[in-house]
Amino acid sequence: MKTIDPTLKFFLNLTMVQAVMSRRFDAKLCLHSISLNDFMILLHLNNAPAQRLRRIDLAEKVGLTASGVTRLLAPLEKIGMIKSEAAERDARVRFVKLAKGGARILKDATATAEETANYIFHGNARKLEDATKLLIELGGSVN
Repeated sequence: MKTIDPTLKFFLNLTMVQAVMSRRFDAKLCLHSISLNDFMILLHLNNAPAQRLRRIDLAEKVGLTASGVTRLLAPLEKIGMIKSEAAERDARVRFVKLAKGGARILKDATATAEETANYIFHGNARKLEDATKLLIELGGSVN
C-alpha cells in the first residue's frame, strides 16, 4: 500500500476527530436543548461587541454558509435565545443579538462544554496550546 502524504493524513485525521467531537459535544449539550452549532453561535454573540453580529459575520465565525446559519437562527429566535435587530444607520442590515434567554443557556452550557473538553483532553494541556495555535493559523476563530 502506498504511504499517505503527512499533510493529507493530518487532514483526514482532523476531519474524523471533528466528527467524533461534534457527536460527543452534541450529546452533552442536548441537556441544555442546544447543539454544538447553537453553542458556537451563542458563544460568538456573547463575545461580540454589544453582543451582536451581522448574520454574514456570524456565519463566518461559526464556519457555515449564510443560509446555513440563517436556518439555525430561526429556532433560536423562536425560543428567545437570540433576537434580530435592525442597524441604526442602514435599515437593510440586520444584526443577530444575544437575548437574555440565550445568555442564561450559554452560561450553563459553557460549564458542560468545559467539563466535556477537560474530560476528552485530560492530560494533554501542553500539547493543546500548540495545537490551538496551529488551528487558528489554519482558520480557527476562537482565541
